[in-house]
Amino acid sequence: MAQLQQLLPFLLIIVVMYFMMIRPQQKKAKLEKAFESGLKTGDKIITKSGIHGKISELYEDTVIIETMAGKLKLERSAISLDLSQKLNAPAKTA
Repeated sequence: MAQLQQLLPFLLIIVVMYFMMIRPQQKKAKLEKAFESGLKTGDKIITKSGIHGKISELYEDTVIIETMAGKLKLERSAISLDLSQKLNAPAKTA
C-alpha cells in the first residue's frame, strides 16, 4: 500500500502530461493529414512560410501552386492548415 502511494504522484503526472501535451498533438496531426488529403485543384492556400497561392496541380506528395510571381512546386506538408482555413473562412459582418 505504501509503495502505491509513492508511485501515485508519478502516475498522475504521466496521465496529466498525456492529456495536456501528447493527445492534442496527435489530434492536430490527424487534422493536418485529413486537410492535406482533402486538397483539390482551385483551393486558395497559404503556406507555412506565408506564400499565398491557388492550387493548379496535385500530385501524391506535392502540389503546384500559382502565385503572383508564377508557379511553385511545394510539398503538401508545407501548406498551413490554420492560415488556409482563415483565408477561406467567410467574412464576418459586424
